[in-house]
Amino acid sequence: MAEVKPKPKLNKKAVEMAKQEPHVRNKNFCEVALGYTEAEALEEASRCLCCPNPMCRTGCPVEVPIPTFIKAIKEKKYAEGINAIKTKNALPAVCGRVCPQEVQCQSKCIIGKMGDPISIGRLERFLADWERTNGAQLPPKAPSTGKKVAVIGAGPAGLTVAADLVKLGHGITMFEALHVGGGVLSYGIPEFRLPKAIVQGEVSYVQKLGVDLRLGNLVGRIHTIPELMKNGYDAVFIGSGAGLPQFTGCPGENLGGIYSANEFLIRVNLMKAYLFPEYDTPIRLGKKVVVIGGGNVAMDCARSSMRLGSEVCLLYRRSRDELPARHEEVENAEEEGLVCKFLAAPVEFYGDDKGWIKSMKVIAMELTEPDAKGRRGVKEVPGSEFVMDVDTVIIAIGQTPNPIIQSTTGGLVSDPKRGTITVNEVGKTSLDGVYAGGDVATGAATVISAMGAGKRAAKAMHEYLTNKK
Repeated sequence: MAEVKPKPKLNKKAVEMAKQEPHVRNKNFCEVALGYTEAEALEEASRCLCCPNPMCRTGCPVEVPIPTFIKAIKEKKYAEGINAIKTKNALPAVCGRVCPQEVQCQSKCIIGKMGDPISIGRLERFLADWERTNGAQLPPKAPSTGKKVAVIGAGPAGLTVAADLVKLGHGITMFEALHVGGGVLSYGIPEFRLPKAIVQGEVSYVQKLGVDLRLGNLVGRIHTIPELMKNGYDAVFIGSGAGLPQFTGCPGENLGGIYSANEFLIRVNLMKAYLFPEYDTPIRLGKKVVVIGGGNVAMDCARSSMRLGSEVCLLYRRSRDELPARHEEVENAEEEGLVCKFLAAPVEFYGDDKGWIKSMKVIAMELTEPDAKGRRGVKEVPGSEFVMDVDTVIIAIGQTPNPIIQSTTGGLVSDPKRGTITVNEVGKTSLDGVYAGGDVATGAATVISAMGAGKRAAKAMHEYLTNKK
C-alpha cells in the first residue's frame, strides 16, 4: 500500500513587510514600506491554496488573475506572474502600494477565515518591483482599427482606459493639464507612500504601449470636447478627477496659513517643497499644525507635516471607529507622532494683525443614530467650545470635480450639487461617444475604484468604436 504523505501544516500568519522605524521615517520622505525580499515573497506565496474557485478575484475591481500570478511566484516564474497581472492591470506597482486590498481581494481570501489572508498586494508589489529591475515585456497589440480616442486626464482612470484601448488597436491621445502624468498619483499621494519614480515608470509603460501623452493641455481651455470630436476623434473618455477642494465655511477661513489639502499636497509632492531650497517651492507651516478630516488625504497631510518638522493634531468630527482612512495609514501616522482629537469640529478661525491664523475655536461633537446606510451622524455639544493655538490649518474634508469640462460641453449632464458627471453603469454620459469614470463621475474615491471604472468604460468604448461607421 502506497504511503500517504501528511498534508503540510497551513501557516496562518502572514509574512510581515519590513518598514522604516517610526523615529527614522518621520524625518524623511523615503518610502516607509520596504517591500518583500524574494525569500519573503516565496514564503508568503506558499501559503496560497490556489483555490479552483478563487473568491479573491471577485473582490478585485480590475479582475486581476490573482491565483495565476501567485502560482507563478511559487514557481519563480516572475516574468509570467507580472505578465498575468498586466493582462488586467497596467499599474501594478501603484496598486501594490496604495490599493486597499484589506477590504477588497484579501477580504475574500479563504485562508482569511482561519488566520491572516494572503498578502496579495505585497506580492503584486514584489512582481512589479522585480519587473522594474529586470525590464518590462510589452504585450501584443491588435492591428490598427483606424479609430481615434481622446482621453482627458492621465490619472488612474485615464491611464487604464488608454492602456486597454491602445492594446485593442485604437489610436489614443491623452490630454493632461499638469506638467507630469499620473494625476492624483503624482500630486496627491506623498513620496513616502508612493515614490514618484514608481508613478512615472507606470506612465512611461503606458506611453510605450503607443499612447500619445500631451502634457500641459487643459481640456476646457485649450480644446473643448466638441472641438475634439469635430477634429477627428471618434470617442472621448473624461477622467479628469476631483481636484476642487471643499471647505468648512467657518468664519476666518480665508486667513493666511490655512491650506486646502489639494494646495498643500501639490506644493509638497508635485513641487517638492520638502526639498526646499533645492527646489524653489517654500511652504510655511510653523510649529503647530491642525489637519481637519479623517480620510487617507488627511493622513497624507498630517504625515507630510510631521516630516516637515511640525507637531500635528488631527481634528475629526466622528470617533476613531468611523475614521475612513485605511487602518494601516492611521497606525503608521500615530507611530510617527500624530495626535488625534476625535469628536471635535472647527467653529471659527482667528488671525493676527498681519492676517495669519493664530488660533481656532473648536466644539465637541457627539454621535447620533446610524442613518439608512449605517453611517452615524454628528451633532454639536452646546457649551463645549474651546480655543486651540495653531500656526497652520490644513482642510482635508473632500474634493469635487472642477466644473471646467461640464461648463464647456453642451448637453453633458452632471449633478448640480456634487459637480459629478452623470454616467451609466459602463461610464456612458448623456453624449454619444463620450464616456467618463473615476472621481469625476463618483466624487473622490480610491485609485483602484477609478481603475475599475476605466476598465468598464474601455470595454464599452471598444464595442462602440467597433460598431461605429
